[in-house]
Amino acid sequence: MPRIEIAPSLLAADFARLAEEVAAVEAAGADWLHLDVMDGRFVPNISFGPLVLRALRPHTRLPFDVHLMIEPVDPFLAEFAAAGADRILIHPESGPHLHRSLQAIRALGKQAGVVLNPATPVEAVAWVLDLVDTVLMMTVNPGFGGQAFLSLQLPKIAAVRAMIAASGRPIRLAVDGGIAPGTAGPAAAAGADTFIAGSAVFGTRDYAHAIAGLRAEATDPARAGLPPAGGKPD
Repeated sequence: MPRIEIAPSLLAADFARLAEEVAAVEAAGADWLHLDVMDGRFVPNISFGPLVLRALRPHTRLPFDVHLMIEPVDPFLAEFAAAGADRILIHPESGPHLHRSLQAIRALGKQAGVVLNPATPVEAVAWVLDLVDTVLMMTVNPGFGGQAFLSLQLPKIAAVRAMIAASGRPIRLAVDGGIAPGTAGPAAAAGADTFIAGSAVFGTRDYAHAIAGLRAEATDPARAGLPPAGGKPD
């Protein structure tokens, strides 16, 4: 099993002090920074664009894991790559030719990923695994933070883990949506190795404690994570 990685989601950070928040999760032991880009069309919300990536890039050495929830996605790949993305993840539904889009990402020198929404079948990624570095399983419907983990996605995570094993390629299997103490363990048991967490990190007083708790639970799903650090004061 690959090393467990924790990627705090910037969507849950304090937007008034983004550079400080990014520095804090880096110091707290985060492996990646996950950036959710929403366009108000592919999902019913708007977040931020490449200018935010470009502004944050000098403030951290964390790799940028950029999840593009936009359509059409192809015209924006080069701009996000130039802004500092290290890994660019796209949805099969966000363009007419998933294979071509993944080729374009790799031609830009970036790692490529495919995101599967709860209702997107695993077959959507089956024929592009040769171009994929990450498969991201959405365990909520995309577009909003703070949703409850959809446990019916656990067999789907296991199915993708089996596909990755059969491919023989070092593809990471990430999960995003409702990841917190109590859900990281089941997701890890199903085969996930990368855990994207928003409020479970940024919504606590102690980011290092939160990240360590998620990592401990994902590393050993049979045991409970560390006690929650508690929410931030109002």
